[in-house]
Amino acid sequence: MANKTLFSSIKQRFTRADAVNEAGGRAYKLSPKHALAQMAATGCFNGTFYASADTQLDAMRTLIREIDDNEFLAKLAVYSRERAFMKDMPAALLTVLSTRDMELTHRVFDRVVDNGRVLRTMFQMIRSGQFGRNSLSSSLKRAFARWLNDASVGKLLSASIGNDPSLRDILRMARPTPKDNERRALFGWLTGRDVEHWAPATADDLPSQVQTLLAYRRANSQELQSLLVGDLNVRWDLLADAALGPKVWKAIARQMGPQALRMNLNTLLRHGVLEHAEMTNEIAARLRDADEIARSRQFPYQYLAAYLNAADEVPHAIKSALHEAAEIACGNVPQLPGPVVIGLDTSGSMQMSATGWRGRGATSAMRCVDVAALFAAAILRRNPDSVLIPFDTHAYGVRFDPSDSILSLSERLAKFGGGGTDCSIPLREANTRYARRRFAGAILVSDNESWIGTGRYGSTGVMTEWQKFIKNQLHLGGHNIAAPKLVCIDIQPYNTTQ
Repeated sequence: MANKTLFSSIKQRFTRADAVNEAGGRAYKLSPKHALAQMAATGCFNGTFYASADTQLDAMRTLIREIDDNEFLAKLAVYSRERAFMKDMPAALLTVLSTRDMELTHRVFDRVVDNGRVLRTMFQMIRSGQFGRNSLSSSLKRAFARWLNDASVGKLLSASIGNDPSLRDILRMARPTPKDNERRALFGWLTGRDVEHWAPATADDLPSQVQTLLAYRRANSQELQSLLVGDLNVRWDLLADAALGPKVWKAIARQMGPQALRMNLNTLLRHGVLEHAEMTNEIAARLRDADEIARSRQFPYQYLAAYLNAADEVPHAIKSALHEAAEIACGNVPQLPGPVVIGLDTSGSMQMSATGWRGRGATSAMRCVDVAALFAAAILRRNPDSVLIPFDTHAYGVRFDPSDSILSLSERLAKFGGGGTDCSIPLREANTRYARRRFAGAILVSDNESWIGTGRYGSTGVMTEWQKFIKNQLHLGGHNIAAPKLVCIDIQPYNTTQ
């Protein structure tokens, strides 16, 4: 007979690892479509713990070359923008699509480019030449021109904030034909052209919002500015520089959108807005408003960021509202069919900024571990009989009260660990310490860059422990129960898994 060590039937259960991950450990390579989807939902074109921004860009272009499916690229661009709420990745995918299939590009353009920020990002990517074109084709010019003519005045004013590229650059390159004199005057004003060059439009043709904005900037009293702010529906950035005092800032705070309000609590504090109980209560009520939270599509971790970054002087009512808002934003976390093992990766690589390294002063203070801890806390709150295991190279045995607020839980969880990574630890704990408990499955929240420990027969440690987990759970519950499920929530744009 042949060598039984080499040709044992048990090996069929342990799929051999076919790749080495970024950390140098055994891993399974994702298919090109899967890897690109992972990147589209998590990538930000900034340096991560294991990959530079250039490496990410090269990896994306390599994956795209392997995918001969333009419809998939179009769907992924829409998904990345509408469901994953990404900005740079959908713009990149749409730019690539424009070099392959302009009909599909026109069909999804307005769904991907739903605000001026994405429009400017796409223009920047085209002009860079990184995706095969460095200027607007005639067909792309039509898409840009259509967007510029159809966009609301508010969208165009918002798009005018920011440079390199600026909206002025886009208007001069796309050269849209104005649909009427109001749009002709608006384009002239946005590009900084003298009024005499707007003909046949005149200054009187400017939209009422622009005329009110100009009147606000000319106003010489707080009372008049406050009155005019009430008639404006524009981004607060357009009003801030000309604001004459606290009264105006109170009016600006009332006009801020939900995201701007959350992100600028310290700004409002500096300008005296939060000194008044009336304004504090009004802002707190808006922060916890369930309809505004749903409409503004804010992530729970964004409320955690606001909470962690809020100055000590920010009133307690505001901080309490951030706690409530995070609870509401986590409201769509499902109740699972039974308790699960929740593995929270707190290793060193998870200390990296969630959106990557963007240079000093521009890098987000929100780390991967903060986001992962919030995920884990939300799942535990909704499924309180589950077991939560923070880990790096070993498990941290701690007690958690599921009734704590999500922000308090996640803040505490994020303080563990900081060493190497062994993603099999939570499953190993389930198979030993919790071997007599029944679970519906396991959830791992990680960057999936395990490099310590290996599995049997060339598999990963996670695969080996997972097979043990399934066998044990079927033994506990009988073979008529549903097979346990393993869910890996991967929060970084790498192309392997465990």
